[in-house]
Amino acid sequence: MQTVFALVDCNNFYASCEKLFRPDLKHTPVVVLSNNDGCIVARSKEVKALGIKMGVPMFQVQDEIRKHGIVCFSSNYALYADLSNRVMTILEEEAPRVEVYSIDEAFMDLTGVNHVVDLLAFGKRVKAKVDQWTGITVGVGIAPTKTLAKLANHAAKKYPATGAVVDLMDPDRQKRLLALVDVSDVWGVGRRTTVKLKARGVHTALDLANADPKSIRSEFSVVLERTIRELNGVSCLDLELVRPTKQQIICSRSFGHKVTDKRELREAIAKYTTRAAEKLRGEKRLCRVISVFIRTSPFIPNEPQYSKTLSAELPSPTDDTRDLLDVTEAIFHHIYRAGFRYAKGGVMLADFYEHGAFQQDLFRLNNTKRNSKAMMSVVDRINRSGLGNVFFASQGVSPQWSMKREYLSPAYTTKWDELPKVF
Repeated sequence: MQTVFALVDCNNFYASCEKLFRPDLKHTPVVVLSNNDGCIVARSKEVKALGIKMGVPMFQVQDEIRKHGIVCFSSNYALYADLSNRVMTILEEEAPRVEVYSIDEAFMDLTGVNHVVDLLAFGKRVKAKVDQWTGITVGVGIAPTKTLAKLANHAAKKYPATGAVVDLMDPDRQKRLLALVDVSDVWGVGRRTTVKLKARGVHTALDLANADPKSIRSEFSVVLERTIRELNGVSCLDLELVRPTKQQIICSRSFGHKVTDKRELREAIAKYTTRAAEKLRGEKRLCRVISVFIRTSPFIPNEPQYSKTLSAELPSPTDDTRDLLDVTEAIFHHIYRAGFRYAKGGVMLADFYEHGAFQQDLFRLNNTKRNSKAMMSVVDRINRSGLGNVFFASQGVSPQWSMKREYLSPAYTTKWDELPKVF
């Protein structure tokens, strides 16, 4: 049976989430900013039409922001994650297998669906349901391989006449679209690979599809060879239904201002340790190696520079926040140096183990804290409930180092006191 994939991609996702609860901004240009309100990381279609690029620092486009009345928002990750979950839940109701590829896109396995319903009609139904139930507009690309589904989705967004749904199961339609697509727009073809391909006369996706797979494999990689086969309708990439386990967890942010106070910097490291521990428990893993780093900004000339990273190995793997805080506290005091204006700090966890899958030290008493698993479970459950928050005193009560978020919108869907009000 021929495989069928659909890629569902949310349009301008972060900006769309911000507009969803602000109907007054329906036709207003909107941008979403990165951590510390530094760079533009999301743009509404109105901003794209103005030619403002992704990733440009906000201070460089202040004149355009004022001139065109662009509304800025700080990144509201809680809002985006919740709306993403709503979209993905709908997709999982429509297909037996779904791979959540990123926060704003997912692959659906539609193999066999074409024997029951027309694929184009199915795609339109999915789009309409997501639009109506969440308010988030999506594009749908349908094809026999994941790479072609990506290109179909690209066409769905680029060509309004498609109604944001493209069925690319027909080989002739595939070739016509491939001839129109630059090779740089093919999934998995990066900037350097694009330069090399164009140097050898491969300019379009169709040129790449017609290239010799063995020659491409010897000159580039087996990954690009798979891409060629996928462009020719041969499915080489199945859905990844089980998310691969992370090899490391990093929790780090640039500070909202330059930090000179030791206590303030220590609180930041404690906060990052706590967050990293939460992520570790979410992965259902224990860690044995923990690293802490602090550094000044390398972009400020004529200012003293300092950067230091130090790692430590725990006696036995753990996911208890208290164990990790003990270690990061000791590391911090060892690497801290007074007299500098610190711009960033962070914590990294590594060397992961499954529960019960490691060898205890025969010559060391079990140093696991009493009721560790139960306590951490209770803390996580309370913090996820939205009804309260439990934190460790070492994090501080009112942190001044937090990243700058001057344009933060309310948590419309995750906090009772910030729900939208209708008068």
